[in-house]
Amino acid sequence: MNLVFMGTSEFAVPSLEILSKHFRVAAIITQPDRPKGRGHRVEPTPVKRAAQLVDLPVYQFTSIKEIAAVDTIISLRPDLIIVVSYGQLIPASILEIPFQGCINVHASLLPRYRGAAPIQRAIMAGEKTTGITTMLMDEGLDTGDIILQTAVDIPADMNHGTLERILAHTGAELLLRTIEEVQAGTAQYYAQDNSQATYAAMIHTQDEFIKWTDSAWAIHNQIRALDPQPGSYTTFRGTKLKIFASRVLVQERGSGMAGAFIAKTQEGLLIQTGQGCLEILEVQREGKKRMPARDFIKGNKLKSGDLLGS
Repeated sequence: MNLVFMGTSEFAVPSLEILSKHFRVAAIITQPDRPKGRGHRVEPTPVKRAAQLVDLPVYQFTSIKEIAAVDTIISLRPDLIIVVSYGQLIPASILEIPFQGCINVHASLLPRYRGAAPIQRAIMAGEKTTGITTMLMDEGLDTGDIILQTAVDIPADMNHGTLERILAHTGAELLLRTIEEVQAGTAQYYAQDNSQATYAAMIHTQDEFIKWTDSAWAIHNQIRALDPQPGSYTTFRGTKLKIFASRVLVQERGSGMAGAFIAKTQEGLLIQTGQGCLEILEVQREGKKRMPARDFIKGNKLKSGDLLGS
């Protein structure tokens, strides 16, 4: 079976690696190299780096809708196109090329959490379970027929980075099973129940700001959903303070204002929220590296009642 693989982010790398070991991958299509980091150095996408390690040809297009992209894919004559975290909607002009269709790996149990940020939004919502879906793509946003699904637990202290790695490898294994079933002619396709659909909008700047009037659990879920990138933040003495790790202390209730520093703990600092108390474990000052909250306390003379977010 002749495959074309379309992917961009780190999430797609395990899928590319497993497919390159089991099938003929004619080419990789990924997003253009872009500047990253403080130095704005132009860097290849994670998928491009992975493709170069196994000597696979790589094509990059600013827009997957451009004629050059469509013509290139036609010339590759794929039996099947695999799309994993590519970053653009795939147009009908490409979906129609392979006779076996286009298969996508999506990081949720569809039809829940369709969209750009299914992992972050599931954690933010306090979900205890998410999963991976493989589907036959159509022109909609994650609306194609489901082929296979598998569930993955979300522990209460798991952050986005860890869950994404687990889902990436789970997705790669499920994708391999899916392609084997498609190749054998045994794959079954199930229409999604649109009445059960929910949407996972991309993360915006306003999603990063901590509202201390929210409950301790809501803030904790926000913090772990945005760890390691982009990070949740508050303000402290007029500067931005990112928070990367926390713990809900159900036995602590507190009585101060939301955002107030209550006390030092063995590992960090205790903050009053709109409902319950939150222990902050890891922070980052502007222009500084991430640090344990207990080290942050040593360098800043905090007293009971000092406010975060003011």
